[in-house]
Amino acid sequence: MSKLTKLTLTLSFVFLALGLAHGQERDDRATILNFKGIQYKSQDSLFYINFRFRMQNRLGFNNVLDGEDNGKFDARIRRLRMRMDGYIYTPKISYTVQLAFTRSDQDFDDTGIPNIVRDAVMFYNFSDDFYISFGQNKLPGNRQRVNSSGSLQFADRSMVNGNFTLDRDFGVSLNLSKKIGDMPFNAKAAISTGEGRPASATDDGLAYTGRVEFLPLGNFTNDNDYSEGDLEREETPKLSIGGGYSYNDRTIREGGQLGRYVQNPFTLKTSFADAIFKYMGFAYQAEYMRRDVDNPLNLTDDDKAEVAYAYKGWGVNQQASYLLNKGYEIAGRYTYVLPHRDIRPYEDQTEIIELGLTKYVKAHRLKFQLNGNYTFKNGYFNNGNNKSSWGGTFQLELGI
Repeated sequence: MSKLTKLTLTLSFVFLALGLAHGQERDDRATILNFKGIQYKSQDSLFYINFRFRMQNRLGFNNVLDGEDNGKFDARIRRLRMRMDGYIYTPKISYTVQLAFTRSDQDFDDTGIPNIVRDAVMFYNFSDDFYISFGQNKLPGNRQRVNSSGSLQFADRSMVNGNFTLDRDFGVSLNLSKKIGDMPFNAKAAISTGEGRPASATDDGLAYTGRVEFLPLGNFTNDNDYSEGDLEREETPKLSIGGGYSYNDRTIREGGQLGRYVQNPFTLKTSFADAIFKYMGFAYQAEYMRRDVDNPLNLTDDDKAEVAYAYKGWGVNQQASYLLNKGYEIAGRYTYVLPHRDIRPYEDQTEIIELGLTKYVKAHRLKFQLNGNYTFKNGYFNNGNNKSSWGGTFQLELGI
């Protein structure tokens, strides 16, 4: 077989896999069911693995209305990830490994360490309704964080998520899905180190996180509640209401699992509530997050000893969308974040209005995204405020 023939067959297989991938990507459980991609199963069925990759190539522009510069361009690979899911000996013992290969995806700027490993977690599946996990994975936090970044309808998550999210941590979690009468519900709880991905050791100050979801109108089609936009065009109205709380005891990072290291540990108390509704191509979701900390001010744990602080305050994000014919989607988003008075010398009240147009070629696996945004501070909605800014982003996502 010639090299050209081998290359042709390989490319054909990859694009065939892309065309067959239909299921939503779950970041909180190994994908070992109903997935047709690049996969291998041993002849004795004791070993199974499926392989995926995805990349997000981005071109953006942002202009702060202060007259001091001509704007900033953002041209880069935002995410490049490889993921492997599978099981060993039995589907009851499954695993997920996810690696990141871009600087912005490795928490490098805050830690100085290229944190390539995003997920390295094992699951024991007692049944389809109950499983436990052990390793590094996403905590059961706010909905937008739990959703894969590959299943977003805007290029990035909202500022509410950015300021208050829990992100990934090392620990153990319990996950239960049952029904109260005819109403499905999901309950999740985790105990973790509280220090995030680069932690090599931990003290006795741990993080305790819990989340509950109720689906009063029944289950969404193909886990459609774990992705943004109604690509399934739900034939009947679907609603999921969720909420939770995290108590991160004596963390040594600004954001608990994220941010710079600080000299004096502080305890973060984060609460969140969210809802998502979908019907016939229309989708609406809202998210509220709040963080409390007794003394948010600190100093960085390095030679510079700069001022550091935990983001104390609250925020609300809302977004709505409608899926048009031929895979086009229009979306709008409004984000409001209010810092507590303790950190007002460093943070402003911020509001962001965003509009998005997405062309889905193969659901969230292959899509083109065009976003525009306007940001204004302290309630001054006008171009005369030198803290206001506008920008735009074009992003291409390709994955299997």
